Amino acid sequence: MNSKIVPFSTEIISNLEKITPTPFHVYDEAGIVDNAVAFKKAFQWNPGFRNYFAVKAAPNPSLLKLLAAQGFGADCSSMAELLLAEKVGLRGEQIMFTSNDTPAEEFVYARKLGATINLDDYTHVQFLKDTCGIPETISCRYNPGGTFSISTTIMDNPGDAKYGMTKDQMIEAYRIMKEKGVEVYFEKENIYTLDSKGELLITIMSSLAQEESRSISENV
Repeated sequence: MNSKIVPFSTEIISNLEKITPTPFHVYDEAGIVDNAVAFKKAFQWNPGFRNYFAVKAAPNPSLLKLLAAQGFGADCSSMAELLLAEKVGLRGEQIMFTSNDTPAEEFVYARKLGATINLDDYTHVQFLKDTCGIPETISCRYNPGGTFSISTTIMDNPGDAKYGMTKDQMIEAYRIMKEKGVEVYFEKENIYTLDSKGELLITIMSSLAQEESRSISENV
């Protein structure tokens, strides 16, 4: 296991303790920026890629500003997180709103900010439509199922998670949106859900994604 190097000395901590009430958090700005740059570089093969930092993981406006300066967006799941993202200057596609138990006013505010709404359940389609209408750009959260493990240790079991849609639920969500006249376009694959072939292609793609998830979990 690689040893981790603490980016500050005992002396620095002692001096901070004299001027800053405890407890407090100390962040390594240079380390965060270096990791953000390395992360973006790893995905530079994918034009338009953007990572959305989960605000709930560290709802600190200074961190959000730091990551936003590196091109990261904010993944929000509540009104408080939407307000925090707005406060640091994030708007529109820079915000992803993912929530699985969402009051109407939070959907409304997410739409006001122009955030990309990421639906967690196919039943949310009608609720969103009744609340504030379905935006031109929308996302659905996919749960591929499977079990991810390293050696004999189970790292995660998405199949048991309450978050995201299964393959069948995802297809049902697109079907409901299609019935409501909403067109979903997959730019890379050139698939339109209002096209007669769209649903078949989505079914095939989701099956492939599910199989890939199973294969990865078996080979990690």
